[in-house]
Amino acid sequence: MSTTSAATTPPSLSRTTTTTTCGSLLQELQEIWDEIGESDSERDKMLLQLEQECLDIYRRKVEKTRKYKADLHQSLAEAEAEIANLISALGERASFPRYEKAKLTLKEQISVVKPVLEDLRLKKQERIKEFSETQLQIVRICSEIAGNGHFINTANPQVNERDLTVKTLGELKSHLQELQSEKTIRLQKVNSHITTIHELSVVMSLDFNKTIIEVHPSLGDPANGQSKSISNETLARLTGMVHSLKQEKQQRLQKLQDLGSTLIELWNLMDTSSEEQKRFGHVTCLISSSVVDVSRQGCLALDVIEQTEVEVERLNVLKASKMKELVLKRQNELEEIYRGVHMDVDSETARHILISLMDSGNVDLSDLLSRMDDEIAKAKEQALSRKDILDKVEKWKHASEEENWLDEYERDENRYSAGRGAHKNLKRAEKARILVSKIPSLVENLTAKVKAWEIEKEIPFLYDKAPLLHMLEEYTVLRQEKEEEKRRSREHKRLQEQFATEQEALFGSRPTIKKPLGQSTSGNAMVVTPTGRRAGTPLARSGKERRDSGKGGTVIPINYVAIPKDDSISQST
Repeated sequence: MSTTSAATTPPSLSRTTTTTTCGSLLQELQEIWDEIGESDSERDKMLLQLEQECLDIYRRKVEKTRKYKADLHQSLAEAEAEIANLISALGERASFPRYEKAKLTLKEQISVVKPVLEDLRLKKQERIKEFSETQLQIVRICSEIAGNGHFINTANPQVNERDLTVKTLGELKSHLQELQSEKTIRLQKVNSHITTIHELSVVMSLDFNKTIIEVHPSLGDPANGQSKSISNETLARLTGMVHSLKQEKQQRLQKLQDLGSTLIELWNLMDTSSEEQKRFGHVTCLISSSVVDVSRQGCLALDVIEQTEVEVERLNVLKASKMKELVLKRQNELEEIYRGVHMDVDSETARHILISLMDSGNVDLSDLLSRMDDEIAKAKEQALSRKDILDKVEKWKHASEEENWLDEYERDENRYSAGRGAHKNLKRAEKARILVSKIPSLVENLTAKVKAWEIEKEIPFLYDKAPLLHMLEEYTVLRQEKEEEKRRSREHKRLQEQFATEQEALFGSRPTIKKPLGQSTSGNAMVVTPTGRRAGTPLARSGKERRDSGKGGTVIPINYVAIPKDDSISQST
């Protein structure tokens, strides 16, 4: 399309000039014809021809101008139609520029429409580029999720140019954002699995790169520029690998814990030195550890397990050679427990049986040792059940010893002399009297506890092979007899003093009667003297001890209980 320049000659002036020029040419043609002598008919013919040629030229020009006008109309219509399509495709709210067609020429109308069209075309290209980039990212992420990452660069996605609205672009971008979020989450899962696999590989001394490449090659070497696979298949294989390695870790830890427990048992059996035990401290420290707590590098390596297995095998060989010694050591421990609580044990017979069993080879020494450990546990339980009674027995023994000392002390005529240590004996005597006064309640309480124990256990309570209940009953009887003997001694002394008083009244003087300490003037009774047989404690006897009735007719109990005497009577004797 061409436009008229501002410097072009106005149409009216141009037509006047043309008419003048044509008139001059026609005048010049007439003169030529006159000179030639053309006839009028020839002249008319030639003029008619000229007129026809001019009409043809005008007609062609008009036709060309009409075509140009039609082209302008078509261009304007096409521009307006394209603008309408672009506005529809872009979803723009803009409309055609407002102008009055009647007042503007076609070229003016086109000049008004052309900038709008160019602007819309530019927007379209930018929008298509934005759509293309968004769709390309969507295709790439979808390909990565689907596991087809190597097909993402084959072709750019096709853009629907009929729908380039901001709404559609926003929906695409929203979808892209969702995919990017999913990609981020998947990438985080992948990295988390990779970190877990690395930690497990470090703990178990595995080749991390080899393990991770088995899942997907893109996960191994980040320097190659290939992005990490985030496909469903890769995630599933990573999850499976993590689960498999965790199970392997659990199995290795359990194996080392079992081996560590076995090591400790063998060390305890064979009294292994602490220095030797330190060699496998990294194994025994895992016994109480949970799977989550174990994170030290190489602590679950196959080399560690193999070394521990070799050590366990070595100790088992040593265990077999030292088993007899261990069995006898357990027997000593068992006997010590029984002796400590005064239980009957036949050491010689038990040892003979154990040695015979071990020499016969018909018994598993490990089982035998285990049974002996059970016996030791039972013995400790029995000892614990006897402890309360034995504590009271010890108190009873102590009270009886103090009772015997008090008996001898009170028979000593020089006990109040100002000798060395006399004040200490006086204090001890006072304490002994208090303790002796508690013996009846102590014996009664002890008897009740022994009976309750025997009812519960349904066996007699033996103390150094003797029934404790029988010993208590015997002691009670002896103590009663001792009290009766003491009462008779006092009565005999009273009769002697009465006889002396009567003799004094008859003869005027009191005879002096010398008698050995502890012996009456009559031959029918005897008391224990300081130089006589010393009474023992109640548990120092295995049965009753009575004095022979034929040697004086009086039974003297071993544990003689002295009743505190009046000081005036004691000093008069």
